[in-house]
Amino acid sequence: MAIHPIEYRYGHPEMKAVWTEESRLQKMLSVEAALAKAEALVGFIPRGTDEKIAAGAEKVTLSRVKDIEDEIHHDVMAVVLALAEQSDDAGKWVHFGATSNDILDTATALQIKDAILILRKETVKLRSILLDMALFHKNTVCAGRTHGQIGIPTTYGLRFAIWASEVDRHIERLDQLAPRAAVGKMSGAVGTQAAFGKKGIEIQRKTMEFLEITAADVSNQIIQRDRHAEFVMWMANIATTLDKICIEIRSLARSEIAEVEESFGKKQVGSSTMPHKRNPIKSEQVCGLARIIRAMVEPELRNNTLWDERDLTNSSCERIVFPESAVLTDHIIRLAATILQNLRFYPENIRKNLDLLNGLNMGEAIMMELSRKGVGRQEAHEIVRQCAMSARESGMHMKDAFARNETVSKYMTGSEITRIMNPDNYIGTAVEQVESLVAKLKKRE
Repeated sequence: MAIHPIEYRYGHPEMKAVWTEESRLQKMLSVEAALAKAEALVGFIPRGTDEKIAAGAEKVTLSRVKDIEDEIHHDVMAVVLALAEQSDDAGKWVHFGATSNDILDTATALQIKDAILILRKETVKLRSILLDMALFHKNTVCAGRTHGQIGIPTTYGLRFAIWASEVDRHIERLDQLAPRAAVGKMSGAVGTQAAFGKKGIEIQRKTMEFLEITAADVSNQIIQRDRHAEFVMWMANIATTLDKICIEIRSLARSEIAEVEESFGKKQVGSSTMPHKRNPIKSEQVCGLARIIRAMVEPELRNNTLWDERDLTNSSCERIVFPESAVLTDHIIRLAATILQNLRFYPENIRKNLDLLNGLNMGEAIMMELSRKGVGRQEAHEIVRQCAMSARESGMHMKDAFARNETVSKYMTGSEITRIMNPDNYIGTAVEQVESLVAKLKKRE
């Protein structure tokens, strides 16, 4: 019976597969096999035993491991005993010199490596979608807003470019942290490698080479959790970017604004009691799950504050933190990509909102033109402020208020005022910025 929504509602099979019990067991068996291979190579265990252990690893079943664990109540030893059963006379060399967390932490590194590859792939797709939208909408002029109030014009292209640039930084961060997070070790009970003798460093290096991950320079009984915390914080960071994007989509989809809208299927139901509703439920799901992902940061940071060479308080916590945060992060990256790809625009509402304030939002354009014509910037600011107050109180269009002002009319004709106050003429370098960013980031695809 399914309990957690990840089991039946959230998550993609590709990422879920990384964190299944079966996958976890296979990673642990791969570590045991790699350890045996390294030990045989340096002469720490008899040659040939590693081949038998590797063959035995292919025969171990999850059900057998569970049966053993039910008896002995130790997860790693259950794997060791199950593998020893399948390794013939080489069974006595399984796990030789290792401690539980040599296997557990290195298996986790393999899972994190796989998770990062998936997250990177999906994040690159998201960046590509945003770049395409930025280019397509580079000339889609719209109302910019600060403090929730309409300001001077911007473009949808610039909005998408800003988000694309932010997502690109997340890719850069992920590439930087990957070799720090996917790190394994064979350091023994407290980190001294005493059980491996003088061959400990070589055994650790070779084991990680076989597994194709980085070996820790130093460690105690565990890999230090600052590495894992960085990965979890990356997921929280990109989740927050997606939260921001989807909050904006939700805001712009409000009935009073209605500039964009999530795709809505022909048979989709918006409300059980209000049949007319077309709710932004996908964006709301992204925003909601982002809260869960961010909440994983604190426990993982605290997992780095263990007693002495280690305690066990991190273990139960990480059984939840790693799979849940990875599955949900992957889920909302994919969901955000779907939302953006199918986003519907309403040009008539975009223009309506741009003109909603009867030109009040174009005051800066007039202020700058007055300044260029010789009126001091501060004086020009005061003139525009007074005209704005007059227009707001009387309900007249801002250009009419300007036309009535002696100073403004002295420097500008009515046609000049109209031209300068055209929102399409006041987007600065927005188009050039978009084109430059797209050209830069497209080279990375």
